[in-house]
Amino acid sequence: MNKVIIAFLFLIGILTTSSCTTSKSVVSQNVDLSKYEYASIINNDTYHIPVQLMEYEIQLYDAIEGSRLKLVNDMRINELTPIQQSRLLMVKYGVDVLKEESVVTVNFIDYLTGRPIASCRGAYTTLGINVTADIRGAIKRVAKQIAETFPK
Repeated sequence: MNKVIIAFLFLIGILTTSSCTTSKSVVSQNVDLSKYEYASIINNDTYHIPVQLMEYEIQLYDAIEGSRLKLVNDMRINELTPIQQSRLLMVKYGVDVLKEESVVTVNFIDYLTGRPIASCRGAYTTLGINVTADIRGAIKRVAKQIAETFPK
């Protein structure tokens, strides 16, 4: 009987913890996302992935390419026409690896106005059992959010 109660409480704990791990997107109400065609990832000292997570940076780029947005190198933005620049989003990302879960956030900012227009969040947890799996899962979930926010 005690084993059943312990198993039940353990199950409730897992369900409570996993219910906090949500992936979602937030989009500004006053923005037409269909006008955007290009994305440029901000790649400076402020928005750099930690060295120990560098292998996952490729997956973050893949996540953006999985949408309809075309990647533009930040060094080539000035080569875009003014019309193309008006369809450009700057991309900032962050990775937060905690014992409880890993969270990857990708923010999209209008190039001309500097206004944030969308934020996609991917979260995943193995309850601290496998951090590598948590990061991979969070990246897959943020990729899904990006693809849903900017569908092909």
